Amino acid sequence: MKKEDLIIGSHVGFSSKEQLLGSVKEALSYGANTFMFYTGAPQNTKRLPLDDNLTYEAYQLMKENSIDLSKIIIHAPYIVNLGNLANFDFSVSFLQGEIERASTLGIKYMVLHPGASVSYTKEQALNSIIDGLNIILDNDKDVTILLETMAGKGTEIGSTLEELKEIIEKVKFKDKIGVCLDTCHLFDSGVDLNNFDAYLDDFDKEIGIKYIKCIHINDSKNLSGSHKDRHENIGLGNIGFNTLIDIIYNERLKDIPRILETPYVALSDNDKEKIYPPYKYEIKMIKNKEFDNKLLEKIRNNE
Repeated sequence: MKKEDLIIGSHVGFSSKEQLLGSVKEALSYGANTFMFYTGAPQNTKRLPLDDNLTYEAYQLMKENSIDLSKIIIHAPYIVNLGNLANFDFSVSFLQGEIERASTLGIKYMVLHPGASVSYTKEQALNSIIDGLNIILDNDKDVTILLETMAGKGTEIGSTLEELKEIIEKVKFKDKIGVCLDTCHLFDSGVDLNNFDAYLDDFDKEIGIKYIKCIHINDSKNLSGSHKDRHENIGLGNIGFNTLIDIIYNERLKDIPRILETPYVALSDNDKEKIYPPYKYEIKMIKNKEFDNKLLEKIRNNE
């Protein structure tokens, strides 16, 4: 795959002042041609009304810079957990609201952490997730939920193909369900990313590769199989730059967005108040297919 065909971006903000327009501006500052955002803070339920004028301006700016609206990603907030029966009604209601917001913004894909069983059995959690998705997806909106592959931390659901397969098989609305791969999560769950095509073969056999609609590109601070989920900057973790490049440029996933969720970089170990986004530098490295040994230094100096 050529770098000209790469659909790559990062997580960006969604401010009250500029909303989607601000998200587009931030993505462009990184040299990106796609992006992912939350429609509000991921840790709470506060959601401001959407401004149609700002959305229209965002559309115009995307058109001028060849950003395809159909490749933009929304991430559902962390506060929802369809696997927790005690908060089932809240999670369903809140996600229905997020689907409505995504539809209003014209965004087609929403990434969702499947959920965690907490104090329930895995079977109960899986059934709760499936029931919730069947309620949430029963609408007239053109929004697809992408189940994110998880690291298997604690009681998380979605770290194995078997769990994802069971959910997808039992969701009634097959045209509104998909998967977002996360390289850090896959690695931490024990997947051998040096044999990524073998994983794709297994995925295609068990679920169907057509369901993969997005990839989160992250290195990992952990060893494979650690089930810890701690992202690292590209090329500075245990997955490694070359392995990530092979995944990013894999022809079998040519037309789907790659989204960076790597950590902001602190000015120094002694001054962690000042942090800087790494995305402009990481996207440049990825496009050049060459690791920059001075990555952190350049980020801190804004070179």
